[in-house]
Amino acid sequence: MKKKVLIIDDDKKLQKILKEYLEEDEFNVVSMFDGVNCLEIIDIESPDIIILDVMLPECNGLDVMSKIKSKHNLPVIMLTAKGEDTDRIVGLELGADDYMPKPFNPRELVARMRAVMRRNAPAGSNYHEEMHDIAITAGNLTLKKSKQSVFVGTKEVELSLTEFKILEVLMRNRNMILSRDRLMNLAMGKDFMAFDRVIDVHVSKLRTKLHVEPSSQQYIRTVRGTGYMFTVES
Repeated sequence: MKKKVLIIDDDKKLQKILKEYLEEDEFNVVSMFDGVNCLEIIDIESPDIIILDVMLPECNGLDVMSKIKSKHNLPVIMLTAKGEDTDRIVGLELGADDYMPKPFNPRELVARMRAVMRRNAPAGSNYHEEMHDIAITAGNLTLKKSKQSVFVGTKEVELSLTEFKILEVLMRNRNMILSRDRLMNLAMGKDFMAFDRVIDVHVSKLRTKLHVEPSSQQYIRTVRGTGYMFTVES
C-alpha cells in the first residue's frame, strides 16, 4: 500500500521535482504552498508523513510545525536554508523528527523519510512488515531486509550487522556520493561517531566479501577526499 506524503513548501519548482521523484518511489503526494490551512488538509488527506519548509509565506514554518504537533502525532521532516542552525534547533525542539538543509538530493530525502516512518511506526504494524520484506537489487547483487541476507547471484554472502547496514545505505543511495560521516550516520544513527579509518575498514571488508569471484564487479567506488559511492556497471 502506497504511503502518502504532504509537502508544504512555496517553491513550485521544488514541489514539481519532489512530486515526480516521490511518485516514482511509490508515494502519493499532496502539495501545499503555505501552511495556513494545513490542519484541514491533514484531516482530509490523512498523510503518513509531512515535509515542511521553514520559510513559508503567510505563516512561519516553525509556527506551522507547532500547530501540527499540537493536534497530530505525525512524523515531520523540516527543510531549512543551508547554515540556518537556529531554525534547525528550534524545529527539533518543537518536535521535528529530522531536518534537511537545502539544496538536497531527493534520494537522501526518501531514505530519511523511510527511516523516520520506521521509527514512528508501532511495533508489529503493517509498515514494519512492509519495510522488512523489501528486497533491493543492483546488478547481480540482492539485499533482503527480512532476513538480513545478501546474495551475489545465487551465492549468499555473510555480512556483519554494520556491513549489512552500510551496504543497504549505499544501495538505497545509488550513484550518490556519501561522505564517511554521512554514510555511517545513515547506517548506524545520526549521532553515531567513528574514525575514518574504522569506516574504511568496514568498507574494505564489505568489498572483499562481495567480490566472490574474479569476474565480480566492484560496486563500491572510493571518491578521493570525499567518501564512497555505489555504482553498477552498464
